[in-house]
Amino acid sequence: MSKLNPRQSEAVKYIDGPLLVLAGAGSGKTSVITQKIAYLIQQCDIPAHRIVALTFTNKAAREMKERVSQIVKGKQARGLTVSTFHNLGLNIIRKELSALGLKNGFSIFDDQDSRTLLTELLHKDSEVGADEIGQVRNAISSWKNDLVSPSIAISRAADEEDMRAAHTYAQYDRMLRAYNAVDFDDLILLPSLLLRDNEDILEKWRNRIYYMLVDEYQDTNSSQYLLVRLLVGNRARFTVVGDDDQSIYAWRGARPENLAQLAEDYPSLKVIKLEQNYRSSGRILKCANQVIANNPHVFEKQLWSEHGYGDPIRVKRCRSEDHEAEKIAGDILNQHMQNKRPFKDFAVLYRGNHQSRLIELKMQQFQIPYKVSGGSSFFSRAEIKDVMAYLRVLINSDDDNAFLRIVNTPRRELGPTTLEKLGQYAQNRERSLFSVCCEMGLGEVLNTRQHSMLKRFHDWIEETRDNLQRGHAVAAIKQMLRDIDYENWLVEQSSSSKMAERRMENVWHLVQSIERMLEKSDDENDVESVISKLILLDILEQQKEEDDSDKVQLMTLHASKGLEFPYVFLMGMEEELLPHRSSIEEDNIEEERRLMYVGITRAKKELTMTYTAKRKQYGEEFEPTPSRFLDEMPQDDLAWEGRGEKKSKEESQALGQAHLSNLKNLFD
Repeated sequence: MSKLNPRQSEAVKYIDGPLLVLAGAGSGKTSVITQKIAYLIQQCDIPAHRIVALTFTNKAAREMKERVSQIVKGKQARGLTVSTFHNLGLNIIRKELSALGLKNGFSIFDDQDSRTLLTELLHKDSEVGADEIGQVRNAISSWKNDLVSPSIAISRAADEEDMRAAHTYAQYDRMLRAYNAVDFDDLILLPSLLLRDNEDILEKWRNRIYYMLVDEYQDTNSSQYLLVRLLVGNRARFTVVGDDDQSIYAWRGARPENLAQLAEDYPSLKVIKLEQNYRSSGRILKCANQVIANNPHVFEKQLWSEHGYGDPIRVKRCRSEDHEAEKIAGDILNQHMQNKRPFKDFAVLYRGNHQSRLIELKMQQFQIPYKVSGGSSFFSRAEIKDVMAYLRVLINSDDDNAFLRIVNTPRRELGPTTLEKLGQYAQNRERSLFSVCCEMGLGEVLNTRQHSMLKRFHDWIEETRDNLQRGHAVAAIKQMLRDIDYENWLVEQSSSSKMAERRMENVWHLVQSIERMLEKSDDENDVESVISKLILLDILEQQKEEDDSDKVQLMTLHASKGLEFPYVFLMGMEEELLPHRSSIEEDNIEEERRLMYVGITRAKKELTMTYTAKRKQYGEEFEPTPSRFLDEMPQDDLAWEGRGEKKSKEESQALGQAHLSNLKNLFD
């Protein structure tokens, strides 16, 4: 507590009513939350098991729990809940299964599972592309986040496209229930609606929670807001921490206006502003404050720092996107060589993933180690998820989620109606989907052809499992891939033959990994153990800690939120890149400005921004307009470079020196 500043200390000790902590970038909000949890337990004698702290990522929840455990030891911390919103929702669902009409062993559909189901539903009427499936998936997610039921969505449909999406939503939800499954959005929606509509269950959960803390409150959507409001009730014993200037997830349902809504729902709400920044120089904060001041605000705040004013913000005009990437890579290499700055102290931030291609090439060319953050996991690729689902069913035939992924991949002419009947039959029998495929009774609800196809699929899985356990496991997996003609399926599903080849290479890489793991195993045919390890590896890969090796960090502005670096490059400071073209067309610049604010406030010591005089798009060269956000910054604090076409003498010397030093290192 002695390390907290006066505003932080006030936020920790205020427990007399609802509290909003408006926490600016780098203002120590995590310290406030962790210290407040400790204060509630140690000074207010509130049992840990009656305190709930919520955040949005597993990483943030783990970090928060670890920091609390350093203050609150042993029995005092027993039963404390520090989790994501979705984990809390999942816990409520598990405890209230019967009230929700679910049974034990329900499946959780991830995004890919949902898209597969939607593909089958939409293919009933006509062939649809991935874009349309994505649009319907996003529409359903938005409806669920906004607590809109299928019937309401249908009644509000403005045109034929909306009506088709709404009807698909109704079918999709019906299929989920038939499969005894929920999707990711249901983990918040179902508990919210259950508590809203069932007074007894609501009171039971309210009595379990004495005090609630919520991090990153500006990122909550409508259903998350309702869930919190229901759980805290009129007692309003809560602290929420957020920053409306860092709300950058509207595209996935976040509503920064939830901060303002709090003041309406809780007239006694106390607001404490954390404005002292412990990260950045005064000049960086001045630029951030001036840019974000162009957005409307319910709550005004001004970040300030005791770190000194700092160096001017560099703005570099580059001849082309290739020149831009070269300038950034050359600058990083020069600073590493001349000033002994570690590579991991540098971050290059950009609006879209496509911008990383050229900077990656330059990093490779200059032999600069780098890491692209926020990229997709190997296990998240559709082809890997397909094969892993086959393997999951082979070692656990009761895995309904995996069964649903593979039963029609590749297509076996088993449409959604057939699968719905299968799901209902399995639910009535209280057995897994796979186990009932060969039951005689199933023939009474399906026609002969459908029943025969399911039985054939069942028998083939059993035969493959037998080969896997009795023979050479890797040979059995390869035979399985040949049996389903998976390579041709990828050709049908891919945009080009090269893409299909790359995807099949990923599959062979997985098979080779299994082979290597089996070779290292005591039992060369212990394929079940190896597959279980791979499933665990998938989970760990999604939750792995930050890589602390000496590498330049390349990432999107969205991925950078919550991170900080001594030296930051913001590339592509141009209209239609930042702000993005779609935001300009939709007249929605405010979120792009918040994204700019997030980018600026990642920098601790130095900030460099780059833009190009010419850029290529679809093979055509054009002259982009510098970003309006550059004009919104205090011009006296900017040091412009490269407005002429030629490199300065100092720039040429520095880049030349960096090249020579790099060559010398290579020879050494």
